[in-house]
Parts: sequence; structure tokens; C-alpha cells
Amino acid sequence: MRFVAANCLREGMQLAKPLYRGPNTMLSTGITLNNAYIGGILRAGYAGAYIEDDLSRDIEVIDTISGELRTETMRGIQKIISTARQGGKKPHPVNVSAQIECIVRELSGNRNVMVNMLDLSSYDSYTYSHSLNVAVLSIVLGIAMNFPVSDLIALGSGALLHDIGKVFINKQIVQKNGPLTPEEFELMKTHSQMGYDYIMSEYRLPPRSCRPILEHHERYDGSGYPLQKKGTGISLYGRITALADVYDALTSERPYRKALPPNEGVEYVMASAETLFDPEAVNAFTKRIAPYPVGTSVALSNGWTGLVIRNYASYCLRPKVRVYRQDGRAVKPFEISLKDDFGYLNVTIKGIA
Repeated sequence: MRFVAANCLREGMQLAKPLYRGPNTMLSTGITLNNAYIGGILRAGYAGAYIEDDLSRDIEVIDTISGELRTETMRGIQKIISTARQGGKKPHPVNVSAQIECIVRELSGNRNVMVNMLDLSSYDSYTYSHSLNVAVLSIVLGIAMNFPVSDLIALGSGALLHDIGKVFINKQIVQKNGPLTPEEFELMKTHSQMGYDYIMSEYRLPPRSCRPILEHHERYDGSGYPLQKKGTGISLYGRITALADVYDALTSERPYRKALPPNEGVEYVMASAETLFDPEAVNAFTKRIAPYPVGTSVALSNGWTGLVIRNYASYCLRPKVRVYRQDGRAVKPFEISLKDDFGYLNVTIKGIA
């Protein structure tokens, strides 16, 4: 199977993996795409979809986490947010640590896992998918940094709930399709503290699990909020979640701005080491992020189009590619490594094709 950009989907293509609306399935595996389905995919803001074809029949795309677990976790996030909006009435319907433990168990089964952000973007609900994406990416960074399982669960629990405080902010401000006024931004900045206070009071998670909720907008150079902490004065959980939060936000489609291409999101994070982000977390990020996962069709800077067939840790922007089109013309497929083949060191990936 291969991942095709939404604007490159065509009638007759067969969907290889489902697409979701919130925690529910929008389009199922095996559906043959028509113009109506493609229009729905474009309107929902998906980056693209996985399809089946002969070119990629030998490509196995491994889910970052299983579809069943993603759906269950999304439903849990939905219940948590609904409960918070109702004033945090007990009993709480979700055991956060138990759900995160399931994710940790799946991810820990392959401690060399690289995060497939395109796979995680198969949900169209930003509120829920962002929480899940930040939790998964934070856990994977924790794995790369050799955290024990108990720490991964604690980190993931806080990362999953990092934005819960936004339910206490006026929805018109949270969903505003444009820049916030200074007054609105000051109000928005209170969501970290309000979320932290709410979870500490109502869910009674261990304090270390709540640090990402309070600190995910703190910055390594002290320029963040709410407490302008800097460096190691920010908890390690907070530093990891801050990076995961920014990367997913930058590379997600929002009503008021276009998503950054994955390579630009990665370059932004790498350029911000020691200013916005903890360099240790950035180092783990570059080893475990797959902005162009196996099975992704990509456009190269020399006019070729290829299929990513292998990713390399620490070289996330230089994968191995199966070229199948040159200057718009189909060619017999051949493979090049952007990392190792010296004849292609000046070739870069421009984006998803």
C-alpha cells in the first residue's frame, strides 16, 4: 500500500486503510474511491489516504498503534472532555493510565519504532487527534530516551491530557479563525494552569503525570508560559510534551492556516534546539520521527516521483525511495538512497505526491 496526497487521489483507487471522523469510521478499507468520497476527504482536511496498487504491493505499512486502540483512546478523550465541560462530575468514565498503558505496551513491543504521523492523521477531529498524537509522539520519544515503562505511562497520561484546560476557555477564542487579540491571548494562556488544577483535583493522577499539562507551553529559553521556566527548570516530561505539541500543531491543517509540510516541521524543531526545545528531546525526535513514512509517495526536487521504502534513524529526511516517475513520465521503477547514494546528495523531498 502507499500513501497518496489528498489532491492526487483519483476515481477507481481502492482505500487500503480506513479514515476516521472523530472516533468513528468515515470510510472503510476496501472502498473504491469516487468523486464524492474524494470530495469528502478534501473537505475534511486529510493529508491523503493509503491506497492499494501494484507499485506498492510488496510494501508493508506498520501502524504506529493499532486502529482499534486508536479508536478506543479517541472515545476515551471524547468522554474526558465531555466530563470536564460538565464541571468534572464523578464518577469519571475513563481510566487514563490504563488506556495509556495499552499504548505503551504496543509501542514498547518495537523499541525502534518510528512515528508515522501520516498514519496518525487519519482522523479529522483536531481536538481529539491532537491529544492522541501528542501522547503517542511523547511516549516514542520517551522510549528513545530509555524511559522505563512506569515513566512512559506517567508521561503519556499527562501528554494525552495536556490541552484539557482549553475546555474552560470561551470556545470562540479557542476556535477563532485568525490571530488572537492581546487580551484573548492572555486568557488563552490560562488554560495550562486551569487544566493542571482540574486534573490534579478531579483525576488525582501522580503529580509527575500532571507536569506536561502545566508546562507544555514553557520553552527551553524561558520565553514560554505560564511560569517562564527555562532549561531543566522545566520537568523532562514537560520538555518532551512541549516538542510533541508544537510539531503536531505545525503539521496539522487548521481553519486559520495551512499545515506545514512534514519536512518543514522537522526542520523547525531541529533549528529550535536549545532555544525553544530541550536538545536531548530534539535528538530523540530526529531518530524516531518518520515525516515521510514507508509507503508514502513523494515528489523529489529533481522532478522525479518515488515511493518511500525505508526510513533511517537520525536521517528522517533522507529515506530510500523507489522512483517510478521522471518529469511526469512513468518509468521502470528503480531505487535510490537519499542518505547513501552520493549521486543524489543534492536531491531533497519537496512533499507528498
